[in-house]
Amino acid sequence: MAREPEAQDGRDRAGARASAYPVEEIAAAWERERPGTPVSSIGIVTPIWQLAKLLGDDRRRVLTRAGVDPATLDLLSVLRRGGAPYTLTTRELGRRSMVTAGAVSQRVARAEREGLVTRRPGEGRPRTVLVELTPAGHELVEATVDQVLYREAELIDGLTPGQQTQLAGLLRTLLQDTQRKLGDDRISQVGDV
Repeated sequence: MAREPEAQDGRDRAGARASAYPVEEIAAAWERERPGTPVSSIGIVTPIWQLAKLLGDDRRRVLTRAGVDPATLDLLSVLRRGGAPYTLTTRELGRRSMVTAGAVSQRVARAEREGLVTRRPGEGRPRTVLVELTPAGHELVEATVDQVLYREAELIDGLTPGQQTQLAGLLRTLLQDTQRKLGDDRISQVGDV
């Protein structure tokens, strides 16, 4: 549906002043239309949704330019963060990536075809499979992580270091409390590097 253009003085079609921050306008409209309805979450949840969309889209663009998909980067990042010798069992990969065994198997197979990892049987346990980062995988994850993290640092540099620390703490508290209330302490791989 096409949006009506705003008038030159910043007023929309209905004559109300257009808000520089629409979240406040949304909250005010609900307060006006439904007095007593709690609207405090709008100022928090709506910007989080908007930021998630913007940050996710930007990360996809960075990864596309780097030639790697998010699932492969997640696999390579988990192996790289594990430290030398950059080898983990498929079970440990699933636990650290917070994805199913089937998803780990698909990721490993794809990365192995691309020469980014190798896999071999583990010692001592017949069903254990070890996945190891190859030199090509190591090179790709190093370059890609730098691109992602430098870009994301650029996107948040409008906040002072103190504000960044404060926001990180508040988001951690909000996430943990929400997980507790929902009975769901899983965190998807989305956003992990």
